[in-house]
Amino acid sequence: MRIGELAARAGTTTRTLRYYEARGLLPARRGENGYRTYDEDDLRLLRQIRTLQDFGFDLEETRPFVECLRAGHPEGDSCPASLAVYRRKLAELDALIGELEAVRTKIGLRLATAEAEEPMCEMGGQGL
Repeated sequence: MRIGELAARAGTTTRTLRYYEARGLLPARRGENGYRTYDEDDLRLLRQIRTLQDFGFDLEETRPFVECLRAGHPEGDSCPASLAVYRRKLAELDALIGELEAVRTKIGLRLATAEAEEPMCEMGGQGL
């Protein structure tokens, strides 16, 4: 298939596909007529990249998954390098969740303190 068809089937743009090609994530094959040509495996690569990006992975983090698919594995997440990326991403998410929980606790304490105190001012636009 040509680049326009691949872009349409993958739900992306031809510009994105050319960018992926420049980054080495998508193969750069050309037909006799000079047009880029793609196959179902390329569509599978793109779907893997898009899924991972939807999960919050940056483009470079998708590389081990793409390489795993290119190596002939049926799933891009069955190789050791892909598993390592999953582990790093989970650790990153756990750290972010911990930070958010700490902020939530602080805000909850501030709210409880503020609600327990007597109101010091009346809202309503007077005295400002």
